[in-house]
Amino acid sequence: MNHHVLASVSIAGTTLDLLGGMYLAYDLLGGQHGPLRLLTRIVTYSVIFGIFYGLGLGLIFGIAAGVTTGITISFELNRAATGKPHYPVWGEALCSLIRGAGFAIGLYKQDGLLFAAAFAVLTTVGQIFAYSRGMRPAIDYSPQLRPRLTRRQFLGTVNRVFGWLIAALICSFVSHRVEGAWLFALRVGLTTGVATGAVIMFGPIVEYYADHLPERRMGVFGICLILSGFALQSLQYWVALLDVKVS
Repeated sequence: MNHHVLASVSIAGTTLDLLGGMYLAYDLLGGQHGPLRLLTRIVTYSVIFGIFYGLGLGLIFGIAAGVTTGITISFELNRAATGKPHYPVWGEALCSLIRGAGFAIGLYKQDGLLFAAAFAVLTTVGQIFAYSRGMRPAIDYSPQLRPRLTRRQFLGTVNRVFGWLIAALICSFVSHRVEGAWLFALRVGLTTGVATGAVIMFGPIVEYYADHLPERRMGVFGICLILSGFALQSLQYWVALLDVKVS
């Protein structure tokens, strides 16, 4: 077993313990008007994006892009849920920049600094342009207990597929990555499109439960997180106890 993997598992366990404790302290954190509704969105959307991004473009990209995308989108949707207007231009630009940075971190190891930096710049500019045209995560916002995909959301997803595909092709040209450029660009576009489409379709369900989850279920979920965290943290001790070789 690799020691990096063991450390990652232990960190994940500690994080789950922290999240579980926060859910158990639901009342102390302000109840329905506290931060746990936002936290629920962050965890859920980060996991969804992380899974789809990871399956399509690798574990590192899944973690980096999934977390940054999940966090920024959660803040934007949380504003819509509370009836607040969308962020001003500088706020939306900051969200775009954070997501672009996540893409760069995810692509750096496998594609190099030049490709990653160029992709971050292009996608950040592309997202800011989309915001200026009214295309944002909270478009057609409507919490409900069934999947939903409006015409504008569908068109936004399609545009994202082609936009990210073209961005990947341009970055391949800039970084002189010729071999497999078209195939990789297609993978980037389709991965992004599938992840975006999944979040848009099932987002209404996530939004409904984020604002209507009963307090008792919050506590049960917190206990499950703590138990899961304990199991992950204990792995390092089982490895030592069973004399498993760590490289």
